[in-house]
Amino acid sequence: MTDQVGTLLRRLRSRAGLTQEQVAERSGVSVRTIRRLETGKSNDHRMGTLNLLANALEAGPEDRQRLMATLTNARNPADGDPVTGIPAQHSAPAPIAAFAPEQSAPPPEIAAPPPGPIRAALTAATEELAAEVRRRWKREEEQRGVHDPFPLPVRWQAAPAALTDHSENIQRLPPGATSPGVDLSGDLRSVTEVYRRISSGRLVVLGRAGSGKSVLTIRFVLDLLAAAAPADRVPVIFSLGSWDPTASTLRDWLIDRLLRDHPYLARRAPGGSTLASALVDADLVLPVLDGFDELAEGLRRPALEALNATSLPLVLTSRRGEFAEAVQAARAPLVWAAGIELTDLTPDDLAAYLPRTARPVTRAAGGGSGKEDGGTLWDAVLAELRARSGDRGPHLARALGTPLMVVLARTMYSEAPERDPAELLDAGRFPAEHAIEEHLLAGFVPAVYRRRIPERHAGPRRRPEPDPGPERAERWLGFLAHHLVRLDRERHDLAWWQLGDSLRRSTRILAVVLTTALCVAVTECLLASSSGPIGWGEILLQGVLTGPAAGLAFGAVYAAMTWSGGGSFPPVQVRLRLPGRHAGIGRRPVRAFAARFGSVLLGGFVLGVGVASAITLERGLYDRLELLNPAVLQGTLINMLVFGLIFGSGAGLVFGLLAALEAPLDVSSAATPSALLATDRATVCRQLLVLAPLLTVAIALGGRVVVVLLDGLLGPLTWPLADGLFVGAVGGIGGALAYTFSFTAWGQWVVVCRVWLPLTGRLPWDPVAFLDDAYRRGVLRQTGAVYQFRHVRLQHHLGRSFRERHARYAPARFARRP
Repeated sequence: MTDQVGTLLRRLRSRAGLTQEQVAERSGVSVRTIRRLETGKSNDHRMGTLNLLANALEAGPEDRQRLMATLTNARNPADGDPVTGIPAQHSAPAPIAAFAPEQSAPPPEIAAPPPGPIRAALTAATEELAAEVRRRWKREEEQRGVHDPFPLPVRWQAAPAALTDHSENIQRLPPGATSPGVDLSGDLRSVTEVYRRISSGRLVVLGRAGSGKSVLTIRFVLDLLAAAAPADRVPVIFSLGSWDPTASTLRDWLIDRLLRDHPYLARRAPGGSTLASALVDADLVLPVLDGFDELAEGLRRPALEALNATSLPLVLTSRRGEFAEAVQAARAPLVWAAGIELTDLTPDDLAAYLPRTARPVTRAAGGGSGKEDGGTLWDAVLAELRARSGDRGPHLARALGTPLMVVLARTMYSEAPERDPAELLDAGRFPAEHAIEEHLLAGFVPAVYRRRIPERHAGPRRRPEPDPGPERAERWLGFLAHHLVRLDRERHDLAWWQLGDSLRRSTRILAVVLTTALCVAVTECLLASSSGPIGWGEILLQGVLTGPAAGLAFGAVYAAMTWSGGGSFPPVQVRLRLPGRHAGIGRRPVRAFAARFGSVLLGGFVLGVGVASAITLERGLYDRLELLNPAVLQGTLINMLVFGLIFGSGAGLVFGLLAALEAPLDVSSAATPSALLATDRATVCRQLLVLAPLLTVAIALGGRVVVVLLDGLLGPLTWPLADGLFVGAVGGIGGALAYTFSFTAWGQWVVVCRVWLPLTGRLPWDPVAFLDDAYRRGVLRQTGAVYQFRHVRLQHHLGRSFRERHARYAPARFARRP
């Protein structure tokens, strides 16, 4: 029962709040071994290895007993499952002869019923998640205008047999039994009924780009929730393109997406794990994995293998070609999965839909006044499609065979009466299907930005909606589409906290240096001007020297982070909480304190070295000291060490204490991009109000302690209280501000997206309003806490057009960026 071992290990690790890498570091077991055990790929369960993992995960006696019992059953499959007593061989799928896979998929995961308090918490969380998912996708369906004037028909046929499992495996029949097949006939209105006919609960939806896969998944989720019983799984749509199966397991990725899009699931369940982890482990979430084809080419086979290593029910969508290549590479389809393939729209579908989206045409007769003749501007196009004569009909019918292209054509012609769709019949201008599709993609953004949309009423303080115009909107959207291109793969999630990645590494480091220098310099000038009768010349000199020194120190730390793969900060998902009166100090807060103290200590030491250098330069310029004098150099080195210890220990102590007091952010509603930004801003500002005074006190008092300890050892040292408070205030206030704007998601958003990118013309001055407006116009869609372009083809078109118009963003030059 390899899945039983993996399930128990995942639960223990989730309860301990550790990553696979952290467990590997604490246990001495390799990450590869841990990953294989958790995913059920390892059949060699060594007692010593499991003991090491149990010790690292701080497993209790009951957990160890269950783990060892599961291990014994895994070695003696005939004994049956320790919970159900069912022999293991009866739950193994039949072999797939067409592909001859090396291993069959593991049996379904069987979990013991949770205790009463846990069950009650999971029931409440399930109901809350179901309500939020229903509300979100109902709003998204309305935003996309699916029902205006009526939903385009989405039909399908059975997927090719080579891309699906055997019918007996799909129906989970025992060995020797035969199946007459699974009836997959239906349409968009009956998709949930079709899904319920599949005993395994696994369905693959194939179709070409724009064929309606996303619309089908939304309707599937809404219909399933409408008829769901309280104990049913909650269907949740996950955009699969952001998953890297070589870096994280499917379980960890699902939990991470749930926490990002539903922050309230970060609350702790009675068992100690987050509600998101508990819901996934209790099999209360039905993953609807949208966009298998959006995975990087090199990740599709590992992703399919990872899915085959699990037994959870799921729905997977993909373009047929990409999925077929992955199946061929893995030598196995998605085990236990049925498959359907969406078909094209017919000319009759277009004839029923397009005329109802356009106003009747008005024709002038004999020079008199015009009158409506009952026809529409689509008459000529529809007549050609019915006739299918010449070289124009087949190309146009194929191009308009997907809901995506029909919606683009409707937006471009039906909603802009001055344009005539008859131009699509020009065989010289549009000799092939691809030319028609590119024409519709190119005309979509200008069309939606030429029309006015109704103003949203959000109170008297709301600013008016932006009206950027087609050209500027297309340029800004093109930059955003280009920003999603990466060297390893193309991303599809447009996250506001990742927009800073669009800048070069050197530009980001320069922004940190300038921001820090400005924060510290302004803070020192203001404090110096109010601390006594000091001339403005000396005040400005102090700021001019101390600010850049601090900026270079922060820039060095940020550069080290970027070179090691960091530099991008997710939104804050924690808050500060004081421990209860009777709560002891556990191991987790101590570990959090030690880890944060060690990471901040070095950065604070570098900042202290910079401050000591600035003091020497100030004295050299103001008191005319010889900087190369041996006594001056010796004093500077001593100051570097002392200030480095003061700033390093003070900052490490404060940040370590905050890490020990951090608790999950309790947000009662689901995350949207703008709501997550507002929440992050409020959280960071509260942290700033705590950091500034704590750093001030830690530096002022900590400096006194360091000086007392080192006095005499390094020579005579002084640390007057007034000077200590001044240095502490500069370091506390200026350092806290610099940290906020350089090392938090909201701070980088302000510096990069509200200042830098608008100054260079790549984004508007109010990016939030622009993104929200693009969403309301239908160019973007919301997927939880991130935006996505309406369709990946629109993203590709806008990004390519942007690079063609701006030579400095050519792919060759971009490829040299980090």
